[in-house]
Amino acid sequence: MAPRSQPSLIKNKIKRQEVANKNKKAKNQQKLQKRLAQAKEEANDPAAKKKRLAENIPRTLDNSRENDPAMLPSSKRPDGPSSIQVDELNSDLASDPFSRYFNFEDDPTMAPKVLITTSPKASKLTYGFCDELVGIFPGAEFIRRKKGKGFEMGRIAGWASGRGYKHLLVVNEDMKKPNAVTLVYLPNGPMAHFKLTSIELTKQIFGHARATPHNPELVLNNFSTSLGHAIGRMFQTLFPPLPEFQGRQVVTLHNQRDFLFFRRHRYAFRSPEKVALQEIGPRFTLKLRWVKKGIPAVRNFGAAPEALEITVGAEEVQEAPTETPADVGDDSEKQPDVPSAKNPPKDNDFLWQWKAELETTRRTFFL
Repeated sequence: MAPRSQPSLIKNKIKRQEVANKNKKAKNQQKLQKRLAQAKEEANDPAAKKKRLAENIPRTLDNSRENDPAMLPSSKRPDGPSSIQVDELNSDLASDPFSRYFNFEDDPTMAPKVLITTSPKASKLTYGFCDELVGIFPGAEFIRRKKGKGFEMGRIAGWASGRGYKHLLVVNEDMKKPNAVTLVYLPNGPMAHFKLTSIELTKQIFGHARATPHNPELVLNNFSTSLGHAIGRMFQTLFPPLPEFQGRQVVTLHNQRDFLFFRRHRYAFRSPEKVALQEIGPRFTLKLRWVKKGIPAVRNFGAAPEALEITVGAEEVQEAPTETPADVGDDSEKQPDVPSAKNPPKDNDFLWQWKAELETTRRTFFL
């Protein structure tokens, strides 16, 4: 007869199941007694519990990510940030395209103007999602995109920059569902393209709160590389620098494994000691696909190429003398800066583009 400790050797099916269940129950009881003894010991010695929690750190994809040279200096590292790394980071931040916003060169109480539009021939679901976006960003305005030539993204971006808009947000759709978002920072770029998934509108969230027109707080989590930091600063420029705390609203953009989870909540004070979060909505997830320089390009694929010109023995053209400040009359006083419409470029260069071969392992992340 087969030993009772090896149910797989028992030929009788009913007897085999009884022995396997009995062994499983005994094993669970042994684990329970071990946990109870451990809890009793740690109740008398709190230091033992702290030591166990400090040593038993689970290994996850997040805390075991591959080392990236683009990681920003952080005080959370064991070696800590060096003064050279901090100085380089500060110089980069002072010269990036978003420095005007963070230096408070514009009125911090005014919400940045955001132009929201869609791809041509959008559907009802896309328009509904755009209405949600207008309620998220305090300075947002939706304009329906017309059909035909002259309404390319580059021309729309040039038109918007000449009218004081700071951002252009275009919602793309496929199969009559929104599937991508392109965010353009005006007037000189850059622009970023995101894949859009897991959309839940406000009306689809059970027990959602009602939004108010106050400027929300902004929480950005886990943007640890130079690319992620730039994306986080780009999203930060969509909101006013000074939140209105009496509105009790908070917008969260949480980065986990290069997926950006968007949530919007409202503080609900249950008592002087307890506070809860009530979700307002909507929910959606973004995945960065590429980042480009400048504003969107407008390409004319049907235009004929320019004729090749070769000049032989051409004389050099003398440069016109430049005017000095003394030669300029009183009529040429400095005029105030008036935004003018920008002409879109003919091509764009990639600053970063996602490719499948970049993800060498499951622990490779870029933000």
